[in-house]
Parts: sequence; C-alpha cells; structure tokens
Amino acid sequence: MVKDVQRMDQADLLDLQQQAARKVGGSVGFRDEARSGVPTPELQVIPAGEFEMGSDASEYGHQQHEAPRRFVVLERPFALGRYQVTREEWEAFQAATGWEPWEWLVWPSTPRMPIFNIKPDSIQQYLDWLSEETGKRYRLPTEAEWEYACRAGTRTPFAFGEVVGCRDVHFNSLFPYEERRQRRRWYIPACFPLSRPLDVGSFQPNLWGLYDMHGNVQEFTSTPWHDGHQSLPRDGVYRRDPENEWVVTKGGSWFDPAVNTRSAARRRRNIDEMDTNLGFRVLRELDD
Repeated sequence: MVKDVQRMDQADLLDLQQQAARKVGGSVGFRDEARSGVPTPELQVIPAGEFEMGSDASEYGHQQHEAPRRFVVLERPFALGRYQVTREEWEAFQAATGWEPWEWLVWPSTPRMPIFNIKPDSIQQYLDWLSEETGKRYRLPTEAEWEYACRAGTRTPFAFGEVVGCRDVHFNSLFPYEERRQRRRWYIPACFPLSRPLDVGSFQPNLWGLYDMHGNVQEFTSTPWHDGHQSLPRDGVYRRDPENEWVVTKGGSWFDPAVNTRSAARRRRNIDEMDTNLGFRVLRELDD
C-alpha cells in the first residue's frame, strides 16, 4: 500500500526514495548505458506514493484551472531526469539519426543548456531512439507524475517552501513572488533579467535530487489539457483523446513570472508548438 508522502518528514521521504532504489536493485541516482556509448540523461529514482495535486484560492498565484485539489495515487516508482534534456544529449540523437532543426531557429548556446524549440513529435522520436539505445522504456511524464516529483512531499507553492527568489529559481525577475504577493508598488529586482535559459543545475535541487523543476524552461508532459482537475482519474492518467490538440506543460520558465513556476502551475500548449522557453525531461520506467 502506497504512503501519503505529504504526511512524511524529510528524513522519511529520503528513506522512502532509498527503499525504492533498493527494490529495483540500483542507486537513487543513475544513468543508463547506451549501446553506442553516447551520453544519456542522468536519472533519479522517485518512489511510489499518494499526494494531493493542484492548488486552491488560498495559494497566491492560484488559477482556476489548477483546481480542485485531487488526491492521486502513483502505484509504481519511476525514474525521472535529474535535469532537463540538454543540447549535448539532444545532439547525440541528432548525430545518430540525422535529425536536423530548421536553420533559422534559435538554438541553445551551450552544451549544458536545456534543449528548446523542439516539437512533441521530435521529442517522441528522441524517446524512441533512447529506448532502443538503452533497452529501457523512456517517455514523457504525466502531469501527475511531474507534479508529484516536483513537490517531493511538500504542500507549499514551491518545493523549497512558501516563497522563492531569483537566486533559487530562474524566472523573470521583474515579476518576483513575495513582492507581488505583498502588492508592493515599488521594488528593485534582486537579479538582472535574463532572456534565455541557464545551464541545467545552476540552482539547488529539490529533496529528491531534481534540478530546475521550477523555472528555466517549461516542460512538456504527456497529459492532454483539461480546464481543471474535476475529472482527473485516481491514477492521474487520462485516456487519450485524438480530438484534443493541447497538452499540459509544467514548471514555468525564464520568461514567466514567479507565480507560473509554482508546483501546481500549469499551462496549455499546442501539440505542434515549439518555443525558446519550452523543453522537456524524460521519465524512465523501472523494471520490477
């Protein structure tokens, strides 16, 4: 029987993660080997558990489509990318398959910057290639899996607590969280606004060792968009609807105000969309 992780303290949450790693015969942090020897994403084991998803009006920045709060049960542990997929990791796929971006696209400027300007169909090609290279199943996380991993047992707006600043999360520093919540008319941004992502891992990780779950670039999930959590299944997985051309993205980005980087925040993006503030991280299913 899975545990309500939001009733556990930090020591127990870390122990739960260790137990999950031991059950699958590995370490909490690991990386699969590719047949060709190319770099693959670093992964963190995320334990099974139950949590309350979404937000309500008591949380500053709350949007109606984040409601109602719903309990979700994730019966199986999984591994999630420690970082957003980087340009370096994407270029390994590019070299192996011949995939090429349009020449006019803005592209990440450093190897450790998260990949962006990638459409979901290209992401699926990468996941299929990675699965073939490693012999393991890679996919995008669902919205529920993503938010569960991001929260890492917390109920607060952020995995780090009630508030964050621009030295904790890469968001648009012209629109900070606490100053806006207090409705200050005047304030000086604590950081100079940057109109690009930073290299992955530039800030501290959450309790389960995941970096940049808040900010940097928005992340695609596999979940089709719904205007709220009213019909969210208990396991957090919606049936596919071929008529729905919109998906949920999570995490916010360098372009967004801090409120859009909250754990519960979500944004609707088209299945054919790409942007300089939109990337992804992988989920790797764990063997029994």
